[in-house]
Amino acid sequence: MNTIVIGAGQSGLAAAHALLQHGLTPVILEAGEEPTGSWANYYDSLTLFSPAAYSALPGHEFPGDPDHYATRDEVVAYLRDYADSLGVEIRTGARVSAVESDSAGGFLVHPASGDTLQARGVVAASGSFGNPYTPALPGQEGYAGQALHMADYRNPKPYVGQRIVVVGGGNSAVQIAYELAEVADVTIASRQPLQFFPQMVGGKDAHYWHTTTGFDSLPPHWLARIATGTLVMDTGDYAAALTEGRMNRRPMFSAFEGRDVVWADGTREPVDVVIYATGYLPNLNFLTSLGALDANGLPLHADGISTTHPGLAYVGLEFQRSFASNTLRGVHRDAEHIAAPLAAYAGGALAAYGL
Repeated sequence: MNTIVIGAGQSGLAAAHALLQHGLTPVILEAGEEPTGSWANYYDSLTLFSPAAYSALPGHEFPGDPDHYATRDEVVAYLRDYADSLGVEIRTGARVSAVESDSAGGFLVHPASGDTLQARGVVAASGSFGNPYTPALPGQEGYAGQALHMADYRNPKPYVGQRIVVVGGGNSAVQIAYELAEVADVTIASRQPLQFFPQMVGGKDAHYWHTTTGFDSLPPHWLARIATGTLVMDTGDYAAALTEGRMNRRPMFSAFEGRDVVWADGTREPVDVVIYATGYLPNLNFLTSLGALDANGLPLHADGISTTHPGLAYVGLEFQRSFASNTLRGVHRDAEHIAAPLAAYAGGALAAYGL
């Protein structure tokens, strides 16, 4: 019986590779038209924050100079090639609408196309791009300007000369604000001060140190202990832009009033556009009827292994097992972690894993 991987982005492809190494033959179901996940839908200027040498999936080097920072389109091409190299069945245009338990301890997977597939194991690797998170603020529904999530942002061209607030303080928020500041008046609104971390440390990219020190593999609770604010990887350009006043940062505003935002100090200001760079939540609605999610739609799991259904696992959740869990450079470790229990479940030997 097949093991089905839901999603053909970096997480699903890494999962398929790991399953193959454990003797399983996965079938990948991808909602989009290509096995590249959400990458083609990100903003035009997106550039990886990790060098190519640290941005590859197992068994397939990232092409080009190992020290260069790949663009969005380079990642799309890389994932397309990686998918081809796996030699597994990938069904595109196969959005999964629901997963159910069957009477034999496996699963019935229902693509929206109407065909039902039977599987002994399921890996949910559907990412989060389809479930953007936007905080709820007073007056939001009546805001007279334009509000959008970064999932719908592509480039600065439509925003020339406008007053813009970018909400969020992570790498993508700062990258978007920085490029918009070339054509518009931009403020970053964040709940915590920005903390810039240098891209180069001791003549080497920070990811060299993340890898050699083991930081990338630290459990999430360790990150909570050492992080006191929002960390932003910086080549020097972003901090300089703030210092020089080309863009600025303010504490998060508290409400909308008409076309205005109400800042934390009580002042009001008209704003043309608010862009939420506030991240995403797991896109797992297809597991709702299975009973594998909590009341907030989040997966019930331990390190990626479902605590409600043997044979169900997850790859690509933010902080699933480490700081780098949902990144190109780190997702393979979580994929390898869940592959062995799934292989054991397929062979009826789960007791060895305490499941």
